[in-house]
Amino acid sequence: MIGVIAFIFVFGVVTGVHEFGHFYTAKKAGVRVREFSIGMGWKLFQTSRGDTTYTIRLLPIGAYVRMAGNAEMDDHPVRPGMSAVVVVADGVVQRINLSDKVELVGGQAIIIDSIDLVDDLHIAGYLADDDTNLVRWPVDHDAHVIEEDGTELIIAPRDTHFESAKLWQRALINFAGPFMNFVFAVLLFIGLAFAIPGVTTTTLDTVQKNAPAYQAGLRSGDTIKKIDGTTVKTWQGMQDTIQALPGKTVTVTYERQGQTFKKQVHVKTVKSGATKIGQIGVTSKLTKSIGTRVQYGFATTGQAFTQLFRAIKALIAAPSLNQLGGPVSIYKTTETVSTFGFLALLSFMAWLSVNLGLMNLFPIPVLDGGKLALNAVEAIIRRPISEKVQTGVTLIGVALVLMLMVAVTWNDIMRYFIN
Repeated sequence: MIGVIAFIFVFGVVTGVHEFGHFYTAKKAGVRVREFSIGMGWKLFQTSRGDTTYTIRLLPIGAYVRMAGNAEMDDHPVRPGMSAVVVVADGVVQRINLSDKVELVGGQAIIIDSIDLVDDLHIAGYLADDDTNLVRWPVDHDAHVIEEDGTELIIAPRDTHFESAKLWQRALINFAGPFMNFVFAVLLFIGLAFAIPGVTTTTLDTVQKNAPAYQAGLRSGDTIKKIDGTTVKTWQGMQDTIQALPGKTVTVTYERQGQTFKKQVHVKTVKSGATKIGQIGVTSKLTKSIGTRVQYGFATTGQAFTQLFRAIKALIAAPSLNQLGGPVSIYKTTETVSTFGFLALLSFMAWLSVNLGLMNLFPIPVLDGGKLALNAVEAIIRRPISEKVQTGVTLIGVALVLMLMVAVTWNDIMRYFIN
């Protein structure tokens, strides 16, 4: 049960942060965000503020924003031939109710003959008690529609659509989701740095006698600057480099009392499970410096980004479903991490946030990176890409992502619950 709660918390927060990036920039660009939802599926709760309806839905598998004009999310449910109840004030329609779960006081029941809530802003139909006279009303620019499940949303006239925003604004909206994931990860890692006794530095605390570092002449208090000519910025970065070079000889550049030295260090090979890693027998000196703690947040986020990017490159070079993980894998990892305490869970959340941000930047149709690629094409050809082309590209992307998700999820189920 704790694992389920942890998964809902971690996945909900990370995806919510991502969608908040889209939400905030869309609002600033004048794009109407009709709904901000936590969860998917059946609506459990709703409240409205300004132009946006905020909902909580049954399935705790992410979040989404419903921007005006977004073909993927914002299809108007009102069609000719449908029954509806309209509330008219001063000859203008203010609310359109399609749900039998909601009763509108003073509403008039009609059978819709024609409706346009984007350009012409009108609704026409026959009253329930008079099917001979066609009545037509203008619809207010800020009218609301109550959908069949009871969700009440503001309508989306053309001037509030995503595509009505300037190109740079649309690109910023697309980029804002991944960007917020990176910002969130930085803040989490900074918070973690202040929650622990101290953060690691590249200055050595202990050097084990007879270990490779000691034999090469390194001592406590030395500050590692470079390994094989590559600048070392964090202890974790240095550790990852050393661990990846078992049995190799590396050139370590370090500083001692203001002087710089270079030593050849032969990396010891150590088994960690079925994997061989490198060690040189040193530990890090901790610091409580505020500046270093803040720097730790940025450095660790950058390192997470680099490691994940390298892993994705390796996956592209040698594809394997076993190297991928979907919601099932995230759940199982969250369940395991939650047993190590709340700080471990926050650390995992930060890594997952970087992962989500990075994955969304890949130029795959339907992901933010794919949308940014279309923005770039539009900037190059200096004209809008046709809606037909965008829809076709998006559908291809949806199909590819769905097939991949089904394959990954099935592989996860086989790996964790069957095999």
